[in-house]
Amino acid sequence: MVYMSAVGGNGKRRVPDGTKKAILTAADAAIQHPTLAEKLTRLFQTVRSPDGDEYTYGEVVAEINARGIAKTSGTYLCDLRIGKKDNPRIKQLEAIAEFFGVPVTYFLDGDESAARIYTQLAALPVYGDPGVERMVLLVADLSPKVREAIAEIIEHAHQIG
Repeated sequence: MVYMSAVGGNGKRRVPDGTKKAILTAADAAIQHPTLAEKLTRLFQTVRSPDGDEYTYGEVVAEINARGIAKTSGTYLCDLRIGKKDNPRIKQLEAIAEFFGVPVTYFLDGDESAARIYTQLAALPVYGDPGVERMVLLVADLSPKVREAIAEIIEHAHQIG
C-alpha cells in the first residue's frame, strides 16, 4: 500500500495498527509505479532506430506485424503511449517488449525488474547505436554475478581487439 503524504523527518509515520510504513510523495509513487504510457514513452525516447532517431509508430507497427506475434496499428500504439488506452492484450505487450528488447515484465505493475529497467532507461545515454542500447537493456535485468562476468568478457575483448 502506498501512503500519499508529504514525507516528514524520517520519512515514516505511525499508522493506526501501530506498524510503521514508509510514506511516499506523489512524485515518488509515480517513479515507483509509472503508467503503461510512461513506460512506453521511455522506450521510444531511449531505444533508437539505426539512424539515431526515435522510432515512428509506423516502423514499430510494421516490425511487430511482420513478426506475427500480434497485430496492431499505429493509432492503437499512439493511444497506448498517450494513455488513451491502457489495457492491451498480453500478446501485444509481448510484441512491443520484443521489439524494444525488454522483458514483457517491464510493462507489469509491481515487478521489481520492471522498476529497475524503467529507472535504468532514464539514465541510459542515447548512443545512437541500437545494438549498444539493446545490450544495455538486456544486461540490466541480469543478476550482479552475471553482469560482472559479462563486464569481464567485454574488458578482455578490449584488451585483444
